[in-house]
Amino acid sequence: MTAIEMPNQIVIQAQPAKMRKILVIGSGGSGKSTFARRLGTLLELEVIHLDSIYWRAGWVEMPKPEWRTTVEELLSRGAWIMDGNYSGTIEMRLEASDTVIFLDMPRLLCVWRLIKRAMLYRNQRRPDMAEGCPERLNWEFIKWVWDYHERTRPKIVKLLMTTQKQVIWLRSPAEVKSFLGANSLSSNHDPSAPSAWAASNQG
Repeated sequence: MTAIEMPNQIVIQAQPAKMRKILVIGSGGSGKSTFARRLGTLLELEVIHLDSIYWRAGWVEMPKPEWRTTVEELLSRGAWIMDGNYSGTIEMRLEASDTVIFLDMPRLLCVWRLIKRAMLYRNQRRPDMAEGCPERLNWEFIKWVWDYHERTRPKIVKLLMTTQKQVIWLRSPAEVKSFLGANSLSSNHDPSAPSAWAASNQG
């Protein structure tokens, strides 16, 4: 990992000029799509919402072989910001990226955001979702998000602690805001200037 590891802390040197293939991951409700759109605007990169590609009208899943081929094509593009989980392709996406941004938000916040999103887009399709897939929320998905911390997070942490990619680990809305603000300044003034970023390591 491109980071200086210290007891209970990871100090990250984020270099916007070298961020050309960015993977944004995190629990449902962590704010991946919103974050990806904002960062895409700042860095002037194509934003790929995997949810809008994986799902078909009526919430029909893309067949796995076709999905893998589709992801491979997306990864072959020159530059992008890609948000989404999809554990079956996480390793190939990590390999293709130069930067991974992990939105490691508190699960209570994630669940609250799911409820808020469901109310905001009731019977409507949200911007990062496929056509014909109106917003939906059920207990199964809420439980999936609630259990993410124990079920999925340890696997993600293990991947991030062993990768040589640039890793940016954000654990609160305040850290997200500061990170985007720092990159806004960097993109407006000196794209090659590194932006120091620190986040406590719970992994």
